[in-house]
Amino acid sequence: MKKFAATELVLNSKNQVYHLGLSPENIADKIILVGDQERVSLVSSQFDTIEFKSSHREFFCHTGSFNGKRISAISTGIGTDNIDIVINEIDALFNIDLDHKCEKEKKKHVEMLRIGTCGILQSDIPVHSYVLSEYALGLDNVGHFYDLSSSIEEESLLNDVMSENIFPKHVIPYIKKATTELMNKFDGPSCHRGITVTSSGFYGPQGRELRLPTHTRGLHEKLERFQSSNNHRFVNFEMESSALFTLGQGLGHSCATICLGIANRPNLTFSSDYSKDMIKLIQYALERI
Repeated sequence: MKKFAATELVLNSKNQVYHLGLSPENIADKIILVGDQERVSLVSSQFDTIEFKSSHREFFCHTGSFNGKRISAISTGIGTDNIDIVINEIDALFNIDLDHKCEKEKKKHVEMLRIGTCGILQSDIPVHSYVLSEYALGLDNVGHFYDLSSSIEEESLLNDVMSENIFPKHVIPYIKKATTELMNKFDGPSCHRGITVTSSGFYGPQGRELRLPTHTRGLHEKLERFQSSNNHRFVNFEMESSALFTLGQGLGHSCATICLGIANRPNLTFSSDYSKDMIKLIQYALERI
């Protein structure tokens, strides 16, 4: 089996994965990923029991049980660069022998659900709606660093997007579909499905312009108008799902994202307090995980 040098599989003095600061026994194979560290406690407050808590840098982890299922809640921080760290280290905890620094022969499958917030891209989707990502279109570059293939379905949808000249010419998007079986667990009458746009930043990369001029003026209007040949449309902006779907599935895991819409870009509306709605979304997800 493949062996890893100490500079490739980076571990701390406790033989834990370096950034998360976790050992294999600390983490469950059903994982809720959140961006905000404080949201980890919000998730675990709904658990029936909590067996483990840790924090290292922006990466908090609480592991416990809900309705007889062992679940971990882990914070990733903001952005696909952090997702690159989190997904690789989660996979290492399950599929690499940290003592012998070699790949395990028998692989473990993990389910990862991202619960986050997002900006809505369609005027008919109200603030505080649940938005379920069928695909993630990455405006970041993380997916381009990995030698992974795309399906015919993904390539066709990306071709539809690129034919519309929506993005600056030096931005090269990629696209990955959510894991259908896991995504369908969280679908329901309260959900709006579609394509999520994963941006590499919050301001210019999402078409916001403050004091600096951008190449993305009018971006959300272009995204709102797009419709693919198979009637897919863009539904939201966020900052993590493209890397989650690409790396997670490339490593053999199931990945999905459900977000609470806290801003509607076309309608220029923003939620000043969505705390109760986030708790309801967490409860909704936990009942279905």
